[in-house]
Amino acid sequence: ANFLPLHFLNGFIYDLNKKLNLDIRLTKFCGDIHLSPRERQTFPCFDDTGRLPEKYWLLVAGGKTDITIKWWAKDCYQDVVDRLKGRIVFVQVGAMDHHHPRIDGTIDLRGKTSLRDLIHLVYHAQGILCPVTLAMHLAAAVPLKDKRTGGRPCVVIAGGREPPHWEAYPHHQFIHTVGSLWCCSKGGCWKTRVRPLGDGHENDVSRSFCVDVVGDLPRCMDMITPSMVTDRIELYYRGGLLNF
Repeated sequence: ANFLPLHFLNGFIYDLNKKLNLDIRLTKFCGDIHLSPRERQTFPCFDDTGRLPEKYWLLVAGGKTDITIKWWAKDCYQDVVDRLKGRIVFVQVGAMDHHHPRIDGTIDLRGKTSLRDLIHLVYHAQGILCPVTLAMHLAAAVPLKDKRTGGRPCVVIAGGREPPHWEAYPHHQFIHTVGSLWCCSKGGCWKTRVRPLGDGHENDVSRSFCVDVVGDLPRCMDMITPSMVTDRIELYYRGGLLNF
């Protein structure tokens, strides 16, 4: 992943071909997910939230505890949401048994979506803000509601864990710091945790810990500021792809 010019898609297909003795060829720079006519035509609606606004961005502000190094600070996500208040409505999603701190000023759907619900939400979303996680892959894989956009806007707070050529999609704003610190100067560090959690997980060992921590964040994530993230979101609007 660090040294060959290949994407995760190539790795996935290579592994599948090897295990099942197939010869699948990559034909498009994304995953392949299909929606029913009902999912395309029906706007997402949740009992205690009602119908969502016509224009919204999905927000994933956390992740699983097995790889805490991918988390960004709650205060930083809050800062981005506050900066865009009145212009962008954020819908926060995430599993409640993972780490997804509440971000004020968002529509809270944490713990209220199945995987299929999430796919439905992605289809109708204007864009997605997230770390390296399922949502960024769905941003590329779920069909477009508006074919004119070319690709679904997605801003990914990536840091230095994974190399951009392995993870990023062409139409995403992939904010990485690979190559700017000694610990990821030759590619992603592939560490998994910022510090030990004492939970007995296989990643809770010294070789898995970040080697350059600032407060509660790896330095590669601390270097990414709310203003940088806000600017990447606004690029889609300044370029005319989206309208507030």
